[in-house]
Amino acid sequence: MFFNRIGYLLRSGFSGIFSHGLMSFVTVTVVAACLIIMGSFALLVVNIDKLIDELEGSNDQMVAFVDETLMDDSARVLEEKLLQVPNVSSVSFITRDEAMEEFKKDFDTELFESLGSDALRHRYVIHLNDIGKMEETKELVESLDGIARVKAHLEYARGFISMRNIVSAVSFALTIILTIVSFFIMTNTIKLATYTRREEIAVMRMVGASNSFIRLPFVVEGLILGAAGGIIAFFAEWGIYSLLVNRVAAGSEGLQLITVIPFSDLISLVLFGFLGIGIAVGVFGGMSAIRSYLKV
Repeated sequence: MFFNRIGYLLRSGFSGIFSHGLMSFVTVTVVAACLIIMGSFALLVVNIDKLIDELEGSNDQMVAFVDETLMDDSARVLEEKLLQVPNVSSVSFITRDEAMEEFKKDFDTELFESLGSDALRHRYVIHLNDIGKMEETKELVESLDGIARVKAHLEYARGFISMRNIVSAVSFALTIILTIVSFFIMTNTIKLATYTRREEIAVMRMVGASNSFIRLPFVVEGLILGAAGGIIAFFAEWGIYSLLVNRVAAGSEGLQLITVIPFSDLISLVLFGFLGIGIAVGVFGGMSAIRSYLKV
C-alpha cells in the first residue's frame, strides 16, 4: 500500500511536469539561474576570503630585537619565554652574523664592508596565530626581560582587519538580499505554474479528494523541479568556474599571482548546497502555491 502510494505520487508529479512542459521548463530555468547567481557570488566571497588569509599569512610576523648586552646562550634562552606568549605560533632565532648576511643579500655589499656584525643585534622572527592581536602581542613581547624592542607592521594588520570586516559585512548583506530575491522569484514561478492548473484542482475538490491527496503531487512536482534546477545549476556553475580559473591561469602575470580554490575542493559543498536550496524552494513553492486553492 505504501509503495503504491509513493508510486502514484511520483507518477502524478512527473505527469504534471510533462503535461505543462513550458511552465516546467520556465520553473527549472529560473531556479537554475537564481542558484547560479547565488553560487557565483558565494564562490567569489570564498576566494576573496582565502586571498585575505594568504595575505595575512605573509604578514603575520614581527621581529623582536634582543638586548645587545646578552650573549648568544642568554639570547637563545628567550625562545622558551617567547613561545609561552599568547598568540605566538613559532619563533626563529637569528644571530648577528646571520642578520648581516641577510642584509648583504638584500643590499649593496659595499655598504657593509666597514660595518661588522657587532653593530647588529640578535633577533627573533615571531609568527602569530591571529594578526588581529598583533598590537596586544607586541606589548607582551616587549615586556619580557632581554627584549630591547619589537618591530611590527601594525598598519598592515589594521588594514587587513578592516578589509576582512568590510568583505564580511558586504558579503553577508548581499547574500541575504540575493537569497530573499531568488527565493521570491523561484517560489512565485512555481506558483504561476500551479495557477495554470487551477481548473484541475477544482475538479479534484468537486469529486471529494482530500487536501493532502491534492497537495502531495504538487509538492512532489515542486521537489522534482527544484532538484532538476539544482543539478543543472551545479553543472553550469562547474563549467563557468572552470572557465574563469583557466582564464586567470592564462592571464597576465598579475592575475597569475592570484590563487583560486580548485572546484574539486568545493564540489561537495556546491552540489549539496544547490540541491538542498532547490528542493527546499520547490517543496515550499508547491505547498504555498496550492494553499489558496484548498481553502473552503
